[in-house]
Amino acid sequence: MDVKIVKAEWKDRDIVRNMYAFYLHDLTKYTDALKVNEEGTFEFDAFSLIWDKEGIEPYLIKADGKLAGFLLLLRAPFLRKADYCINDFFLYNSFRGENVGQTAIDLLFSKYKGTYYIEQLKRNEPAIRFWKKVYRYYQLNVDDTSRMEDGEECVGQLVNVE
Repeated sequence: MDVKIVKAEWKDRDIVRNMYAFYLHDLTKYTDALKVNEEGTFEFDAFSLIWDKEGIEPYLIKADGKLAGFLLLLRAPFLRKADYCINDFFLYNSFRGENVGQTAIDLLFSKYKGTYYIEQLKRNEPAIRFWKKVYRYYQLNVDDTSRMEDGEECVGQLVNVE
C-alpha cells in the first residue's frame, strides 16, 4: 500500500475536524472524560489552536490516495522537554492492521530526527501495543513516564530517533 503523510493546510481544517470526531469517539472506550456535544458528535475543545499556534502541525495520512487518518505533531516553540510530540494519532478502522500506521511513522521519523514524546491513555491497550511494536522495530531505548490528566492515568515514552 502506498502511504503518504501530507501536512494539512487551512483548507483541510474540516477534514481534520471530522477525523478528530472519530478519533475522540474511539477514545471513549478508554476514558469517561469525553462526552458527546449538542450536535451529536465529539469535538476537540482547542481545535482552533491547530491553525493559530506555531509549533502545532497536523498531517493527513493517505493510503493509496485515500484518507486513512491523521497525526498531530507538536514541536518548538510549543515543546520544552522533547523536539517533537506525537500528540494524536488516528487511523480509520479499515486501515488498521494493514501496516499503514507503521509506514506513516516511518515517514515521520525519516523526516524529523530527534527526541520524541509519545503518550497514551493507560487503558488504551491497542495504542500501547502499537507503540511498543514501533519502538522494537526501531530498536529504540525508551524512557517511560506516567502522569494523571483529567483523572485518567497516561503512560508516556521519551525516545530518540536518529
